[in-house]
Amino acid sequence: MEEVENILRILKETKKALKKGDSSRIRKLSDQTINTASFTQDPDNIAVAVIVYSLSKIMEREHYRSLPGWESFYNTFNSSLENLIIAVRKKDNKEFKKNISIIRNAVDKLSGKLKIYIQDVFRKAQINKASRIYEHGISMEKTAKLLGITMFELAEYAGKTGIPDVLVTETMDIESRIKLAESMFE
Repeated sequence: MEEVENILRILKETKKALKKGDSSRIRKLSDQTINTASFTQDPDNIAVAVIVYSLSKIMEREHYRSLPGWESFYNTFNSSLENLIIAVRKKDNKEFKKNISIIRNAVDKLSGKLKIYIQDVFRKAQINKASRIYEHGISMEKTAKLLGITMFELAEYAGKTGIPDVLVTETMDIESRIKLAESMFE
């Protein structure tokens, strides 16, 4: 696990925002993890980004709270979030990964519409976060592997969002380059 302090901060603030029901704050916290995840390509950072983003989307959909299984899912998610914080503080990578798995497996224990809805949220969150990592310049193939999605899914999403159209660098005209080169030798 890399950037331990950042992950700890993100998880603690997510916990506070969850108690307040502040889904927009949770989404902003997820966005903050992508820069680190793009730089380090650390699976733990990526897992936190996906889980926190998924939580923001789940919390936005208030009608989920009335579906059977919601309370159990929410309690599991909440307690695992607290356990993630403890694991990060203790630098216990095994416990960290265990609680990431508990959150993911909590979805599998659901049934009916809630299971389908939340599975869809997690899948779309993986694709969304993959597109953000790809946007930071990581190859499509590597990004797809890191997030466990297909290159087709990533390419399709990136094509819809216009990520390939983003100009990462802007070149100087010839005159400006010559002036810059001349200034180096003055």
